[in-house]
Amino acid sequence: MSDPVVASIEGATGIIDLARPEKFNCLSLDVHERITAARAEFEANPDIRAILIRAQGKHFCTGADLTEVKGKLNDPAALDHFIAFGMENLRALETSSLPVVVAVQGLCLAGGIELMLACDVCFAAESAQFGDQHAQFGLIPGWGGSQRLTRLMGQRRALDLMFSARWLEAGEAKEAGLVNYIVPDADLHEAALEYCQKIATRSRPGIAEMKRLAREGADLGIDQQMRLERDAAVRALPSDDVAEGLNAFENRRKPEFKG
Repeated sequence: MSDPVVASIEGATGIIDLARPEKFNCLSLDVHERITAARAEFEANPDIRAILIRAQGKHFCTGADLTEVKGKLNDPAALDHFIAFGMENLRALETSSLPVVVAVQGLCLAGGIELMLACDVCFAAESAQFGDQHAQFGLIPGWGGSQRLTRLMGQRRALDLMFSARWLEAGEAKEAGLVNYIVPDADLHEAALEYCQKIATRSRPGIAEMKRLAREGADLGIDQQMRLERDAAVRALPSDDVAEGLNAFENRRKPEFKG
């Protein structure tokens, strides 16, 4: 049996491939555990500056492994662990010090859209379709979908998507704020990796701080947000990376960050 998740490194990018195309890359507990392990390994590697999540086959991910869920229905503790671990896994991606880029082709539904929402930047193939199917099967989002959809789309759009279980084409998903870039299917993985390689030329601590500001600041009032940003900017100024950036600017060359 092949591994359901394949972790690899290309340059300064850690790649997590969902590798269950025969199961539409559905998310089992084992898949969540492997994503968690790969993320932690990449975060601990000082040479990695971005994470790319992508999927093998025609479709990105159609959600949780419902066969596994059905097998746990008479075991409340196992069900709770399945939901809790999945939520913790996606939250860890969202709060990772590394930028997380996701590349989506084909169907991205239910748990799949929850995984996508936990990432920082989304590349979508022209074939991509996004939807929340939970209501269709009497289920409730359990991995942050209801909250992240509402934050990104607004309450009315998010409720419509959850109530109706309809699918969004890539263009509508981009207009709704769920997708950053739309590219031809054949170019998807290359475009997403190229973006990660561009991020890799930036200061790793600087990118991590920008991500933290955006994530943590979203829950604060404007005055707290400004203090959060001011403190971060002041802390960064004496760093070696800032010194290198300013030196590169003065000498009209590209900076070479070491942080």
